[in-house]
Amino acid sequence: QVQLVESGGGLVQAGGSLRLSCAASGGTFNRNSMGWFRQAPGKEREFIAATNWRGSVRNYGDSAKGRFAISRDNAKNTVYLQMNSLRPEDTAVYFCAVGLYGTPTAMAADYRYWGQGTQVTVSS
Repeated sequence: QVQLVESGGGLVQAGGSLRLSCAASGGTFNRNSMGWFRQAPGKEREFIAATNWRGSVRNYGDSAKGRFAISRDNAKNTVYLQMNSLRPEDTAVYFCAVGLYGTPTAMAADYRYWGQGTQVTVSS
């Protein structure tokens, strides 16, 4: 059974940093893209970042560009999201996902497995 477990969320002041981790188990995903999405209350799920199976291609949503960085360690089946210069509007539940394909797309429908999410709260 495939499981994705996110960690690293929490409460941080505006301007601070957090590093999210997502460990995948129950399968081998070194040929699949992995990505991060977030969802704030009352809003739709938003694409944040994704990386291809090798970690050599990265795709970022507009809200993440210049502040967030995605990386992965295939030996550990883990994907990371380094978040810097956090803003109150970054407050959301952050989800990681394993893609159906190797290409890091921004479409939630292109992701097959999802974690339960980790809460990130940024105070002003």
